[in-house]
Amino acid sequence: MSDETRLAFEPLEERSKAAASAVGLDRISLRDHIEDVEIGAFQAERGVTQRLRFSVVVEVRASSGETDDDVDRILSYDRVTEAISYELAAERLNLLETLAERVAERILLEPPAMRVFVRIEKLDRGSGDLGVEIVRTRVETKPVAAVEVNKPCPDVVFLTNQALASTHLSGWIDQLADRGRPVLICVGMHDADVPKVASALSQRRIDLLSIEQNALLLAARDPRCVVVQTRTEMDWALRNGQISIWAPSKIVLDAVDAPTSDPRDGLGLALWFAKEMQARSIVSIGETLPEGAGLPTQNVTIETVAL
Repeated sequence: MSDETRLAFEPLEERSKAAASAVGLDRISLRDHIEDVEIGAFQAERGVTQRLRFSVVVEVRASSGETDDDVDRILSYDRVTEAISYELAAERLNLLETLAERVAERILLEPPAMRVFVRIEKLDRGSGDLGVEIVRTRVETKPVAAVEVNKPCPDVVFLTNQALASTHLSGWIDQLADRGRPVLICVGMHDADVPKVASALSQRRIDLLSIEQNALLLAARDPRCVVVQTRTEMDWALRNGQISIWAPSKIVLDAVDAPTSDPRDGLGLALWFAKEMQARSIVSIGETLPEGAGLPTQNVTIETVAL
């Protein structure tokens, strides 16, 4: 590293650039992320929280080929903040050094991450900012079992078009919101006619778009429901209490083990999706679930608001 004295207190991006290897790596960064944390070895630091400032730079493999603007193909910034939150929730720690090490290890579990710079500072101890900074690479990191950070297990709820038109719809969504559990809503194709074409692949796309139109109609009726189509935004929504409506085209068309059910079988598609998401349960409002769904199931009729 050139001119180490000058670089000692520079932003992590400058440290990263100075330490760059011949191998081309991209960088993503998180600056000045503040968390209130109980941490410290001194008695005065027990039973109280203090502000910690996190700054992180992650060097990642440069994407191969043309960028396709797909959030599921990159290391999301959310994964960096979630790594911090996960380690803060795991246990109370005495040392910033231990926390920095664990955050770095967890970030390096992400497949694109090759090297990480972590700086953590205490803002409320003494007259200055006290901190620690570490640099870790994938080869230096001790083996850590790959664990999903706060992996959500949602309830999947399928709504028929009759349910969407029901006067009870708002009441059902009220109950889903009051449960305090992550919720993903699935809908089927809308009732309007859709174009018919000879190509099976093109017809599949058209039918999936019909489902997405129905999802957008539901979102327009109730602002608590937001349409999501990528796993990244879906995971964020589930962790942050947002009721989401699945727009299926991307996940279905990208799936290695694609669903065998036709998009016109909305409930069958919802069952496939529930298993893909490792759902806690599936609820069907307006259509009876088949036997042996492989998940805890619940059927709700249109005439009642019970869930």
